[in-house]
Amino acid sequence: MSVGSGALMKARTSLLKLMAGVGALIGYGCLAAFLYVIGAQIYKWFRDGEWTRIGMGDGMRISLVHCCAKDGDTGTLASFLQWWESPTTWLGLHKVLEVVPVSLALFALSIIGNSVFIYCQDQLRNPPRTRSEI
Repeated sequence: MSVGSGALMKARTSLLKLMAGVGALIGYGCLAAFLYVIGAQIYKWFRDGEWTRIGMGDGMRISLVHCCAKDGDTGTLASFLQWWESPTTWLGLHKVLEVVPVSLALFALSIIGNSVFIYCQDQLRNPPRTRSEI
């Protein structure tokens, strides 16, 4: 194995470890958020006898208001919140964000993140063979 290919393998390993970490963070973070949302909906259902529907747009709006954008702010996130309150363009996207449940979106993201994590872990356990091994 030459010096260049050794450095390339180290870079590949580092990138795979980084991607595995990001995949695990997204996958398990979204899974925890999914369980929290479903748990909160079930709690409210038991308490009030009525299912509380939370759409993707509602979830994004709640998240942005709590962390990033306040009333009267300017910028991209504030513009998104203004668009969410009264859309004038991209009406179809607004409808999709309104209809798709946030729990479904979080569950789909957790599957994607865990798939990236598993793929990277598999690649780290089974490094590619060199031409001399074939």
